Amino acid sequence: MELINYLNKYFYTKQALLDVAKISEQELLNFQYQGVMPLCSYKLNLNLKCDSFLGEHSQEQVIEYYAMGYASWLGIIQSLVTREKIYSVFVKRYKTTIEQLREQGHCSDNAKITTDIDQHLKEEWGHFLSGTYGLCTKSGLPEDIAAKEFAILEINEITEESELNIAPLTQLTNAINLLDSASALFAPHERPTSSRHRLVNEMRRKYRLKNQ
Repeated sequence: MELINYLNKYFYTKQALLDVAKISEQELLNFQYQGVMPLCSYKLNLNLKCDSFLGEHSQEQVIEYYAMGYASWLGIIQSLVTREKIYSVFVKRYKTTIEQLREQGHCSDNAKITTDIDQHLKEEWGHFLSGTYGLCTKSGLPEDIAAKEFAILEINEITEESELNIAPLTQLTNAINLLDSASALFAPHERPTSSRHRLVNEMRRKYRLKNQ
């Protein structure tokens, strides 16, 4: 099944994550309850039926899938312990990425990443913990989250102009490439309505831009 193949290729099952991080299921649940560890990004509820020479068999199974980047995040949780220190790492890595992208020539004056960034980061932290960014970014980590947010703001601002000359088109290309590099592929059934399709695939088609 295409969905299962996608999940097994780009995500850890809960058991695989536990094995890589060398923690117990109860420890993972405790971290999630404390509000420092993201929830799963996908949950499959499977009804399995098997028919063999020895008879029929059926069972139900729930499989949780987590972004692979969460293995390293668990290392941070274990080393820092307190919620305040763990959140400060998220904030620092997010802000550092924004600064680095500005140095690379990316540009946006949106309040989300300027004057209101502290409030915005609280909202981003909530999305991070809910597992949302584990679904829509490649790693689920602050760097990809910041890059995705910056790229979307930049793309929207550039394309508000009625006509784009060479300079804005170059900036648009760079912003789309940034979003492409930070975004997950999305599960097969999600792709037609995903932000990646709308802001990467369709933008490249509309403005006749080459893939990176």
